[in-house]
Amino acid sequence: MAGASTTTTTQLTIDGSVAPEVNIRELHEPKEREKWGRGIEFLLSCIALSVGFGNIWRFPYTAMQNGGGAFLIPYLIMLLLVGRPLYYLEMVMGQFASRGCIKVFDVAPLMRGVGVGQTLALLLILGYYAAVLSVSVRYSVASFGSPLAWARCEPDWSGCVDSEFKGRVQNASLRPSAEYYFNRTVLHNFWTVEDGIGVPDWKLAVCLLLCWMCITGILIKGIRSSGKASYFLAIFPYVILLVLLVRTCTLEGADQGILYLMKPQWEKLIDVQVWYAAVTQCFFSLTISLGSVIVFASYNSFTNNIYRDAMIISWLDTFTSIVSGIVVFVIVGNIAHITGNRVEDMQLQGPQLTFITYPDAIAKFDAAQNVFAVLFFLMFFLLGLGSNTGIVTTIVTAVRDRFPELPNWKVVISIAIYGFCCGLVYITPGGLHVLDVVDKYGVTLTTLTLVMLEIVTFCWMYGVEQIGHDIQLMLSRRTGVFWRVCWSFVTFGIIAVIWVFSFIQYTPLPVPLGVTVFGWCLYAFVISQVAIWAVYALCERKEEKLLDRIKAACQPTSDWGPEDSTVRSQYQTERSKRSEENRAQSVGVGKCVLRKMCNTFVQK
Repeated sequence: MAGASTTTTTQLTIDGSVAPEVNIRELHEPKEREKWGRGIEFLLSCIALSVGFGNIWRFPYTAMQNGGGAFLIPYLIMLLLVGRPLYYLEMVMGQFASRGCIKVFDVAPLMRGVGVGQTLALLLILGYYAAVLSVSVRYSVASFGSPLAWARCEPDWSGCVDSEFKGRVQNASLRPSAEYYFNRTVLHNFWTVEDGIGVPDWKLAVCLLLCWMCITGILIKGIRSSGKASYFLAIFPYVILLVLLVRTCTLEGADQGILYLMKPQWEKLIDVQVWYAAVTQCFFSLTISLGSVIVFASYNSFTNNIYRDAMIISWLDTFTSIVSGIVVFVIVGNIAHITGNRVEDMQLQGPQLTFITYPDAIAKFDAAQNVFAVLFFLMFFLLGLGSNTGIVTTIVTAVRDRFPELPNWKVVISIAIYGFCCGLVYITPGGLHVLDVVDKYGVTLTTLTLVMLEIVTFCWMYGVEQIGHDIQLMLSRRTGVFWRVCWSFVTFGIIAVIWVFSFIQYTPLPVPLGVTVFGWCLYAFVISQVAIWAVYALCERKEEKLLDRIKAACQPTSDWGPEDSTVRSQYQTERSKRSEENRAQSVGVGKCVLRKMCNTFVQK
């Protein structure tokens, strides 16, 4: 295909004919990619994608599990050395090539399975993110009742204390009514899945259906319609979050919670598990290593200032995580104060932390409890909606990059049906146990593995030096030493060490053996895509020797480069010239790699 296109272009140059040029472009040039309506829509869409469940839901409970302040220090360090460099790198690769999370691996077809694996991980996330979203809808409906449904204990809730109670009880074993409401009324939780996971709650099933109808409505017309929705999805939640921050800080015991979040437990800093949690939290809060950032950037114009956007989004994401963490720990401090517990003894985790602590705090408000409850769960719904639409957009793009003839609406509806069916599993009484297994094995562990292979592909095979030239071509700016060093050594080294120790210190979840085996099967299935697609790429090559096939499959495809044909021609000419110069100076693979490492510190 590429050869035919080149021959035809030469003939047009000689003959000077204009009409055939139009026909050739229609036959051989890819259809121009749909773009964001405005640059601000890309920025707000990325904010809506990255600032969501990872901040409001996952960050507080991850901090709770890993010692509060002991987690905050590793998180900020990992954000600087891992999160931000990867976020900027993925933006660069997506915008430069205008390709989705699978097609972008045309940069090295041998590694295309990395993009496939990331898409499969997103499909797993899609199931439980929408399920958590449905719980927020369930609470939104309950927020209109007076008194609030979770504010007071039911007669059969033994060991319960009203969440609206502002005094202090002497019995430390008592739990707030908000906790009972979540476990017994909303999810009907099973404490074990030895006998199965049960049947989905019909009320949550209706809420789940409503969520998927909203997601489908936003995305059915493509990227432009989701861009318009981002104005509301990205901005409004901050108003509510800041109001909650001011109000909750006035609760009794708030200082205990803030102290626990901010005061480091230095002995925990030598625990690899804490650093492992910090890295994975960076992935979830920024939504990196899952292909979504690449996809969103691929809809940008070629010269959009993604360096500015990456800095704004990454710092805003950090700010949101810390603010939401303060709000949650303030409320946990209040619950501990009332029940006579210590903050570190509060055993709330996963979605429970969000759907117990926030409602419990709202029940203690002196006035406008219903208003605050509706606004909070509306905020949570909008944050989740932004994250879910970003995930669906990524998957839709991956499918349509491979099958461009498929209408956008058919792909969106198909994914919505899949997501709804998967979501039903997580709204069963045993659904939280399944969520923990899928999150640990199918998402967190796979993401940590795939991101190392992503770095190898972009920074080692394609090369940090070449990425620097690409940035110069796009943004007319030089790439600083910090970014080049992180991309070449630091980021990969940190992730690799934590990945190794995550296996050394592995402890299975408290679920039946069969469920654990299922989790490892998910991990194996996602990671096996790398090997499967590597073999496929090698089989496509025409070279006789295996080593020659591997070398060729590690090189970009003939059409790799910017979407615009003129800019792509300039890029390919400059890259070919540099390749010839490097080939003349290089003797073998080892020296080639060493040269790339040395050039990390000096951009030519």
